[in-house]
Amino acid sequence: MDLDLRKLRYFVAVADKLHFGRAADELHIAQPVLSRQIRALEQDLGTPLFTRDSHGVALTDAGRQLQADAGPLLASAQAARHRVTAAARGSRRLVVGFRAGIPVTPAVHRFATRHPDVLVDVQRIDWDDQTPMLLDGRIDIGYVRRPINETGLRVVPLYTEPRVVVLPAGHRLAGKEEVTEADLAGEPLIWPADPSTQPTSRPHPNAGYVVRGVDETLEHVAAGRGISFLARSATVFYSHPEISYVPIPDLAPEQVCLAVAASRNSPVVDDFFTAAQEAAETTAECGNYEMWQRGGEAAAKQG
Repeated sequence: MDLDLRKLRYFVAVADKLHFGRAADELHIAQPVLSRQIRALEQDLGTPLFTRDSHGVALTDAGRQLQADAGPLLASAQAARHRVTAAARGSRRLVVGFRAGIPVTPAVHRFATRHPDVLVDVQRIDWDDQTPMLLDGRIDIGYVRRPINETGLRVVPLYTEPRVVVLPAGHRLAGKEEVTEADLAGEPLIWPADPSTQPTSRPHPNAGYVVRGVDETLEHVAAGRGISFLARSATVFYSHPEISYVPIPDLAPEQVCLAVAASRNSPVVDDFFTAAQEAAETTAECGNYEMWQRGGEAAAKQG
């Protein structure tokens, strides 16, 4: 039997809340209706998805597996709607997401020579937007930075780039030519992702702040609450009078990749992948990427 997407959305709401009443309120339906739909889904799948007792609601093993699979399934359905709507308007449009500091224009120019009839739109994305926006179709292709949740995605490495440490302007190491990991030992870290994704070989204590995006990170660092790390090219986009960027050569470089939903099969998308890979290779061979970075760093210092 085919999986009913409406029932799947109801299941996700209950799985997220672990409470039928609150899930029903979120879905704007009556709780008895929600309970019936969940029971019907369990019958369709032939297994219980929740345990219900005096202690509350909990997911079964089957329920946890469905919760893991449900996100990409629902996002893929939403992405299909986006593409059908665009096709109905008669438009040929490709939306390319990119993290700050990643140059997109060289690939766009190459792609445009092969597909002059396709409008390429670009949209900046933050670290926590990368996977969701690709899966639900808000962007077709993403220039992403690892680490990223790659579930449901096809991810192709493009190049690596050095990182810098982000320090408060008054920090003892601010303004140095470069620093090492050992110099920073014990410094609290402002980090937007899971602490396990820290790029250092020696873990830093978590400064205890939940941040989304570079802007929030810089404000916390400027206030002296911790340090952080950025890809060197991202410093082109973010200057701050109370921040100092210092190279840290012994830190593992950041990897820039191109990503697309694994379910997305399109010759146009494949051609953009090819254009992006060619652009990355040409830029690396010519050394223009390093020149572009150095020019950006000078501009950032002046800012």
